[in-house]
Amino acid sequence: MSEHASFQVRRADHVGFAVASLDEALRFWLDGLGARLVRTGEMGGEFLGQVTGAHGAEVRIAIVSLADQTIELLEYQGVDRPSAPAKPFDPGFAHLALVVDDIDALLARIATYGWKAQGTPQPIAGGARAGTRVIYVVGPDGATIEFMQPPTAVREH
Repeated sequence: MSEHASFQVRRADHVGFAVASLDEALRFWLDGLGARLVRTGEMGGEFLGQVTGAHGAEVRIAIVSLADQTIELLEYQGVDRPSAPAKPFDPGFAHLALVVDDIDALLARIATYGWKAQGTPQPIAGGARAGTRVIYVVGPDGATIEFMQPPTAVREH
C-alpha cells in the first residue's frame, strides 16, 4: 500500500447544527423557512461518544430538507457547554449559505424566530456574483446562515 491511500469524496450529505432546543429549532426551520421534516430520533451511548466526542451524552435529532439540502438538528443533553457561544468569524466556525428570492421579506420573517442579521444586506461589488445581496444571520443558538439574493431574483412589487 502506498504512503497516500487512494480515495474519492463522492458528495456532500448534510449540514448539521447543534441546538439548545430541538422544538424551537424545528419551529424556525419548518414554520419560519418552510423546510420539510424528514425524520426524528434519539441517540446515545458508546456510538455517540466515539463519533462526536460527547461521551455520556444523549442527543435528540431531527432531519429536515430545504432546497435540496439535508439539515441535521442536534439537541445534546448531558454535556458541558462553553459559557460564550462561538462567533461566525471564529476559526473552525461553519455556516450554511442559502439562495433566496426576497432577502428583505426573509429577514423580516425570521426575526420573529430570534434570528438576527449581522448588519444590512450588501451587494457583491464584482465578479460572477456581482449585484447579489448577502447577509449573515445568527440564530438564538449561535448558528449562522448566509442568505444570498441574486439580482435576477428581485421581485416585482
